[in-house]
Amino acid sequence: MVQKPVKKSPKKKGATKRKPSKKHIITKRKKYLLFALKGAAIVFLFVVLFFFLVFFGVLGPVPSKQQLIQINNPVASEVYSIDGKVLGRYYVENRSNAKYNEISQNVFNALIATEDARFYSHRGVDEMALLRVLVKSILLQNKRSGGGSTLSQQIAKNLYPRVKYGPLTMPVNKLRESIIAYRLERIYSKEEVLTLYLNTVSFAENIFGIEVAAERFFSKTPMNLDVHEAAVIVGMLKANNYYNPRTHPERALKRRNLVISQMEKYDYLTAAQAAEFKLKPLDVKYRVITYNQGPAPYFLEKLKPQLLEWCENHTNEDDDPYNLYTDGLKITTTVDYNLQRYATQSVNEYMKNLQKVFDNDRGVKNVFEKYPEIIESAIRQSPTYNSSSESGKSYDEVLETYNKQISTTLFKWEGLDHTTISRLDSLKHYLKLLNTGFIAIEPSTGAIKAWIGGIDYRFFQYDHVTAPRQTGSTFKPFVFLAALEEGLDPEKYYTNKQKVYSDYQDWSPRNSHDHYGGYYSMQGALAKSINTVSVEVMMETGISNVIEVAEELGISADLPRFPSLALGVASISLQEMVEAYATIANGGVPVKTNYLLKIEDRNGNELETFEFIQETEPVVSPENCDVLVHMLKSVVDEGTGRGIRSVYKIKGDFAGKTGTTQNHADGWFIGMTPDLVVGCWVGADDPRVHFQSETYGQGAYMALPVVGKFFHKTYNDPGFTHLSNNKFNQLDGELLAQLNIPLYKEVLEVKKKKFDLAKIFSKKKDKQELEKVPDKVEVAKKKEKKPVWEKIKSIFKKKKK
Repeated sequence: MVQKPVKKSPKKKGATKRKPSKKHIITKRKKYLLFALKGAAIVFLFVVLFFFLVFFGVLGPVPSKQQLIQINNPVASEVYSIDGKVLGRYYVENRSNAKYNEISQNVFNALIATEDARFYSHRGVDEMALLRVLVKSILLQNKRSGGGSTLSQQIAKNLYPRVKYGPLTMPVNKLRESIIAYRLERIYSKEEVLTLYLNTVSFAENIFGIEVAAERFFSKTPMNLDVHEAAVIVGMLKANNYYNPRTHPERALKRRNLVISQMEKYDYLTAAQAAEFKLKPLDVKYRVITYNQGPAPYFLEKLKPQLLEWCENHTNEDDDPYNLYTDGLKITTTVDYNLQRYATQSVNEYMKNLQKVFDNDRGVKNVFEKYPEIIESAIRQSPTYNSSSESGKSYDEVLETYNKQISTTLFKWEGLDHTTISRLDSLKHYLKLLNTGFIAIEPSTGAIKAWIGGIDYRFFQYDHVTAPRQTGSTFKPFVFLAALEEGLDPEKYYTNKQKVYSDYQDWSPRNSHDHYGGYYSMQGALAKSINTVSVEVMMETGISNVIEVAEELGISADLPRFPSLALGVASISLQEMVEAYATIANGGVPVKTNYLLKIEDRNGNELETFEFIQETEPVVSPENCDVLVHMLKSVVDEGTGRGIRSVYKIKGDFAGKTGTTQNHADGWFIGMTPDLVVGCWVGADDPRVHFQSETYGQGAYMALPVVGKFFHKTYNDPGFTHLSNNKFNQLDGELLAQLNIPLYKEVLEVKKKKFDLAKIFSKKKDKQELEKVPDKVEVAKKKEKKPVWEKIKSIFKKKKK
């Protein structure tokens, strides 16, 4: 049977839909709610899973509570002067840590007002700030609304850099930082969190931490930062290089004033105070202290081998050897910060002017035409040539590369010159620069007080304090000390005439000014630096005896057994020369330089102290040393070193000696006071590059002014004025009278003793007595010719008894 289809009645026009039943509506809502609940559950499970994946470090390491307690950033090891100021750092990152009580409250106030206004009310994560970010930054796309990270979250970001996870990068990193921030604030107090932040954050110019930033831009410690200075430093945190006050002062000023406004907004400043600080200039006092810049880069390089050796032999709390570059060691040295500063200023001021004179010297201008071999020897000694020759290249092939143009930065006293130049012209530029070495030590202890190895460590790593150079006349005091040791009479006068030494290849010494004639005492020959007399004194003393005395004073260089030794042909380092002079000032007791006092860990716990034990027994006669110092005082008072008195107005006891080598290649001056022995050498790296004239090429012109400027600055510092009042050992009155003779005589008077035979013999003279007359006369003459120096030595014997 076929069922017929039921016909539907057509809908009437204007008819409405039939409303669903209440039951149907409830069922539908349940479906939606169930779907929403399922979706929420899935999202919740995903969030929970996501949270645990981050929390347990599956999506990147999250430090544990224990690891956060032992936060260990790579911290630069710092080298301090004896007065507690930073001389330089060894580092991977230029970072230094300051304690909470070493930071000004101005810095904390500026930081909180600008970066985290609710810092004291949240527990590491600021929910209000996150909500603001969600609404303004994400929903409303307002990029100026700011970030939601607290200081604790920023610490997390600084300590544990973000990792890329594609589209999940931001959620993963934000959650990770929130977890770390929460843990941090459960471990550390608010004060400790602030300190940790300021020690880990980066500032402009690749420096880390508030201490380095305060030092770099204001030459201050963090404790001494004023409000407007703190605002500049905190202002850099938004975009450190963009707001660098040195390179972008206008931007930095606007940013600083914005920070000050924030401090006013949150009641850290009154409106009047804010207005006052906004009117102040930036007043940047820029100072760089890194490894190769700062007060003492050459000294740090000198110190480094000993520190590396110490680190290898000492272990930290984890039983690992200390790392000089990351463990934040605090190293205290004997260097005096102000003396180092005065030495640096003196070198820079004088060498800048001396270079101008040197550049205009006719011999310097034409030196490469006269000595083309200078270029060849410089190229052959370069690391580039060594590596090229190993690969089979000839000198001509290497020379061809020197003609190619390069972009480089040249050192010039007027400022660094960023230029394009051929390597050959760059080489010539540096060969024509004068360099210097300077050292100051304490003669009683050997402690180094100042050390400058060259004019700029960034361009000249070669240390001229330790480099051997010919010493010129600064060697002569060793000759005269040896003469005194051998009993030569200092009252004896020597003729100033050229002499040919036939036993030594007919060698004949000449005086620097070719002046001959007259007679000089030892003191006069030393004061006026008379070569002819100095050589004659050495020959009378004995070359081997001079060498022996020099070695006893600490000279280790090879000394030629030739008369020219008296004129300083031996190459000796400035350090050894100053140590030898210090031994003389120290009464013949050997002096060796020392410079390390103590090493502490990053928290200030003492790891080791260093005691340098000096010798106590003199190697030469203390009395002869005092006599020699008396002679060297005349060099300064009326000899070649008189510029110390006349130009630089140095008062008080001062002794010294100038030195000039052949062709004026080296200029020396070593100055001695009871408390400091200071030496300076000046010259070009290649001795063939030198002044043409004696006027400018002598030590009195090249090196003495650096020492003169140094003592002028030192004695004008109220902290050092007492040094000018100290005295050398005073000579016995009778001895002083014996030495108080003219330095020079045009004609040497010969006084003959008139013998009164009547006083020798009685009135009754018989033939037998008359026969004895010649013998008695000879005895009398011998008595009269007894050297006066024997009388002086007898005085010393009485003093010893």
